[in-house]
Amino acid sequence: MEYKLRTEKSNITTMVEFILLGFPDIPNSQWILFGIFLVLYLTIVMCNSVIVPITRIDPALQTPMYFFLNHFSILEICYVTLTIPRMLTDLLSQKGHISFIACATQMCLVLLLGGLECLLLAVMAYDRYVAICNPLHYGLIMSPQVCVQLVTASWVSGVPVVTGQTWQVFSLPFCQTCQIFSLPFCGSNLINHFFCDIPPILKLACGDTFLNEMLVFTVAVLFVLIPFLLILVSYGKIISTILKLPSATSRGKAFSTCSSHLMVVALFFGSAIVTYLRPKMQGSAETDKVLSLFYTIVTPVFNPVIYSLRNKDVMMALRKWPGKHLRSLKK
Repeated sequence: MEYKLRTEKSNITTMVEFILLGFPDIPNSQWILFGIFLVLYLTIVMCNSVIVPITRIDPALQTPMYFFLNHFSILEICYVTLTIPRMLTDLLSQKGHISFIACATQMCLVLLLGGLECLLLAVMAYDRYVAICNPLHYGLIMSPQVCVQLVTASWVSGVPVVTGQTWQVFSLPFCQTCQIFSLPFCGSNLINHFFCDIPPILKLACGDTFLNEMLVFTVAVLFVLIPFLLILVSYGKIISTILKLPSATSRGKAFSTCSSHLMVVALFFGSAIVTYLRPKMQGSAETDKVLSLFYTIVTPVFNPVIYSLRNKDVMMALRKWPGKHLRSLKK
């Protein structure tokens, strides 16, 4: 089926919508893909929806680590909801039409929440660094006020802030999206992707995109590379401290937790770095889609397991929670 752009009477081509192709290289498999992504989406939402109330209600989980985990779970629900429901709808309808404004909005929100996830992961790594490497001062360093400030700074870092009488908006994801969608799109409107991501959109733009690529590089360094390096430094210090533990059992448990966290971090940051820090927006569309699947779907599936369900305190709270809930209903 051929898709054409609508044109005005002045013969100037105007982009009014895009077509998300999704996974055209896997023909006659939309129902299989729909089932797989639906199960993954429900798993992510259900697991994180349980973690949020547990970490707020259970007295044993009122610590900085679970405070950060609570916000991280909320973020994960919002993050996957930006892409998967839309992809499920497109798999069912086999159309993939998305308006210019909707595509720009999706890109902006994905960038904003993706950057927030990078910052929160860095904050969580710093929390573990203080807990393991400086345990005697942990309560003083990670006070409730500091925890709130760290989470607040992460949440508002990419949110558009309107200041001054000129109503100028300062937000790197917002500015980046505006610049990309201000480019002329005079060719195809077919996006060989399952959501509006930067590389496939830039491939459709006409003219010189060098400045846009430099802005993408700058934002990726600030929100992806720097947090990733901070996480590596934190875990380097943590591993160094663990090696000094006298008990082999303690070292084994600590290494198991660290390796699991680092695996998720490597999947998320590695795919994001390759996607957004390439010298040019080149590479096959299929490679871009595989990389995007890692940081939009695969790591959100692993995160509840790694950060919560393998945690002894969380599992104990989950076992106690139904009984407490039932007793409260009887009163």
